[in-house]
Amino acid sequence: MSAWNRNESWSYPMAGGIDLQSIMRQVYVWMVLGMLVTAVVASITATSPLLIDLALNPIVLLIAVLAEFGLVIAISRGLNRLSTGTATMLFLVYAALNGFTLSMVLLAFSIGSVFLAFASTAALFGAMSVIGYTTKVDLSKMGTYLMMGVLGLIIAMVINLFVNSSPLDTVISIVGVLVFTALTAFDTQRIGRRAAEMSMDGEPGLKFGIMGALQLYLDFINMFLFLLRLTGRRR
Repeated sequence: MSAWNRNESWSYPMAGGIDLQSIMRQVYVWMVLGMLVTAVVASITATSPLLIDLALNPIVLLIAVLAEFGLVIAISRGLNRLSTGTATMLFLVYAALNGFTLSMVLLAFSIGSVFLAFASTAALFGAMSVIGYTTKVDLSKMGTYLMMGVLGLIIAMVINLFVNSSPLDTVISIVGVLVFTALTAFDTQRIGRRAAEMSMDGEPGLKFGIMGALQLYLDFINMFLFLLRLTGRRR
């Protein structure tokens, strides 16, 4: 049985003697650190002619994107075998690579649009995190539908690469915002449940914080990108 009880406050569960709130705080600290690394690298890349040329090179960009996928898989699948230092390094390298590839966003959209989308994402993400953290409703039943939504988004985006339909792009952006908004609440609750069920003393707690941060980081970034596509003004 899970140590997490839907009828109890989220301040109740203890994981390995550690207050759940402390564990969740660690998750958000790592997430914010990853976001800062991404923002700094994206800003540096977008203002450096040499780095812009690299980011615009299709081969370099493809290698960077494939490396990102590889890092996510390595962290997710190999977390138990990785040392804390290695897991930390891989997470920060992923955040930096993501900043490099996202620098094109800063070049494609006006700065005002980027800031507006970021602020909107932060507000929406914060609200859904609070809901996921405090709700007594079991959100686990949403998991299958949300994964189907993500798969559908990927398929629709690939199709739109060939048909280049503006109405379809708008629909994709709206659905993307909705899916990752729901995923934020879902992942927050799932992270809290796992933290309440597992021993989180020492190194396992640090690695769990990195894994949870990665999940929420991905939700935030995807929500931001879909919001930007939906509301942003291109240069």
